[in-house]
Amino acid sequence: MSYPELYVLRHGETEWNVTGKFQGRQDSPLTAQGRQHAQRQRELLQTLTTPPLTAFCSPQGRARHTAQLALGGTLKPVFDDRLQEIDFGVWEGKTRLEIKTLIDCPFESHQWYFQSPKGESYADISKRVKAFLNDLVQPAVIVTHGVTSIVLRGLYLGLSKGALLQLPKEQGCIYHLSDGQERVLR
Repeated sequence: MSYPELYVLRHGETEWNVTGKFQGRQDSPLTAQGRQHAQRQRELLQTLTTPPLTAFCSPQGRARHTAQLALGGTLKPVFDDRLQEIDFGVWEGKTRLEIKTLIDCPFESHQWYFQSPKGESYADISKRVKAFLNDLVQPAVIVTHGVTSIVLRGLYLGLSKGALLQLPKEQGCIYHLSDGQERVLR
């Protein structure tokens, strides 16, 4: 399936990002660096020759704050629950070190993202993100989260689960998706 052109923003750095805690459906505020990430995304959006007229955003606080700063009032985002971060279940609030002791696969493979007790599976998150993508009818800015971003981008690009888990999850940049290709705007 072919999707419209997208500009995908991951929220700016949060306090929990700094301490290595996994947020999932929990929230922590943007840091000063996180606010700078969103400002950089705003600068990048302002360089677009033909910016999208539509924006969508996760309803979670860190994404909302990023959207407010990055969109600068030029676009009012539509908040969509399908863009929320993956539900990490009982692992939310745990650190990388704690999670490493709880998983039975290599940490670097990131397969564990979809294995947390009472959390979302790959099938769960893929289903909701695919439904979101299928509803898009025009180019858009998307403000979301790290894992949700790689699932969205991977589905857009037609990647396997293993391949999408290797996609970067940088903050302060924009992932431009067009015609089945990805380009990172920095």
